[in-house]
Amino acid sequence: MDVRRLDLLRELAERGSVTAVAEATGRTPSAVSQQLKVLEREAGMPLTERSGRGIVLTSAGHALARSATEVAIALERASSLWDQFRNHPSGEVTLLTFPTIGAALLPQVLADLRSVAGLVVRATDLDPELAEFPDLTNEYDIVLAHTMPGELPWGGRGLRALPLLTEPLDIGLPADHRLASRSHVTPADLVDETWLGVPAGFPFERILHAIEQAGGRRVEVSQRFSDMRIVEAFIGAGLGLAFVPRYTSGVLPENIVLKPLRGVASVRQIFALVRPDVAERLAVRTVLEVLVDRAARLQESHETAARDLAAAASS
Repeated sequence: MDVRRLDLLRELAERGSVTAVAEATGRTPSAVSQQLKVLEREAGMPLTERSGRGIVLTSAGHALARSATEVAIALERASSLWDQFRNHPSGEVTLLTFPTIGAALLPQVLADLRSVAGLVVRATDLDPELAEFPDLTNEYDIVLAHTMPGELPWGGRGLRALPLLTEPLDIGLPADHRLASRSHVTPADLVDETWLGVPAGFPFERILHAIEQAGGRRVEVSQRFSDMRIVEAFIGAGLGLAFVPRYTSGVLPENIVLKPLRGVASVRQIFALVRPDVAERLAVRTVLEVLVDRAARLQESHETAARDLAAAASS
């Protein structure tokens, strides 16, 4: 069987339609359909069947698509072994990040990788809903994703999820707020406040619901933003409270203070998502290693600064 036709079958299993496969592979839908028909003749049994106006995989098609994934992994592994033999992680790696981790981590990561001759990283940003992260691995080699503990929308998708950070989410307050002098805040302190929320489907929403449950009533959400720069501007103007990531929010304006939240788990987990075949490439593994290293340094720098601040306050 032709490896390229097997790859089209794998793409169909992951993308769900001939049109989507055609768009992803730069072919016409008719060309994709013709190649799948050739693959069916090679296999000697139907791999697809009609469903409404489109097609779906038969049980044999699903089985062969799984085998096609194994073939893709084996081919990438062979290519990676050759790259290791040459000690040369070359090629282009595409990376998708969401804004806060991109600003905090990627400049250092790409600076570290400049010394690797022949390796090119093409990065872009997007702030998708939680459920959309897994599908984006069909478009990018590496997808940086965040979620709440215990909530993994990419579970069962066969993706490799590399942990990068477990990041506390503090409560951002105006510097002159009545709670600004507290060492920490609790749900009881927050339920009567005006909140700046996130769009529906974004991870932080789950923590706000937990605050409502712990506080015994619903909170007022006046505005919803995904861009932390807008959120910070509204906090500083006294227009509401919001969750602010502790490690990746950058340098905050002087009119904003952060307070830890107690009584409710308030953290997010940040992962690098990769398809298993893509994860075999030496170039991709090289980028992932630098991501892990830089994420660890970022966390350590913030924790060291917090320890030094606490020591200075107690002396």
